[in-house]
Amino acid sequence: MPATILANHRVEKPWGRHDLAPLFPDQPADRSPVGEIWYDDPSARPRELLVKYLFTNQRLSVQVHPDDAAAQARGFARGKDEAWIILSAEPDSTIALGLREPMEPDAVRAAALDGSIEDMLDWKPVRAGDVIYSPAGTIHAIGKGLRLVEVQQNLDLTYRFYDYGSGRELHLDEAMAVSDFGPFADPVPPREIGPGRTIFADRRKFVLERWTMAGGFVIAPGSATIWVMPVGGSASIDGKAVELGDTVIVEGAAAIDITPGSTLYVAYPGLRVIDGLLGSESRSTSASGAAVTG
Repeated sequence: MPATILANHRVEKPWGRHDLAPLFPDQPADRSPVGEIWYDDPSARPRELLVKYLFTNQRLSVQVHPDDAAAQARGFARGKDEAWIILSAEPDSTIALGLREPMEPDAVRAAALDGSIEDMLDWKPVRAGDVIYSPAGTIHAIGKGLRLVEVQQNLDLTYRFYDYGSGRELHLDEAMAVSDFGPFADPVPPREIGPGRTIFADRRKFVLERWTMAGGFVIAPGSATIWVMPVGGSASIDGKAVELGDTVIVEGAAAIDITPGSTLYVAYPGLRVIDGLLGSESRSTSASGAAVTG
């Protein structure tokens, strides 16, 4: 079947939250907080991308991920670029991205050991609707008070610089070997390529799009695999209802009907936007309500 709606499971974390609605039912008060929602792929194939939801009630560890070359040197298939789609944030929510100024590696190591690295990071304010692409090698930390979608290259390999005295294992040698010791380089700003279709990342390890148009369309990914994630409203793909919190893998042509007022994010591996990915099946409307015909 071209479209597969993935089952999900909760991962309890001490830094997580109980308030998960409206994406998922709230976690019962007598259970541990939920930090992550993971998706289960029934095919068990080695996919290039991975999608999960994160819910934070405190800052996560200061960490870094290897790029393709560094990961492959250790026997892994790929490195780990990632992107975060901010769904909700508290007024003081931040994400640390890179260092505030260039630093010598030895100074960074010393700061990780004494904890002062926390103050050397560039903590950027974030709000709902922000999308951040973080290339491998970026020293980073996700802040508290956030609900977000994480789209990443499919690699479960994290090197921790610092974890606020928690006692968890650090990986300083590995982290130092793969890190950029300077400020975060902001990527190219998002661009709209059609009514209700915005590109947030391309010419990197994967493409990330946002769809806010409404109506009936045909998804034509060719040989690519795409991930569809509704974060507002709803849609149907090949007649299957797709709701908030769902993640759908589409392989091959599929019909999608997007209800007015919906927001969907779409990700797929590769450097470039797929030509002809979204075709008009019927009369549709843009996010502004203007009529669009294919």
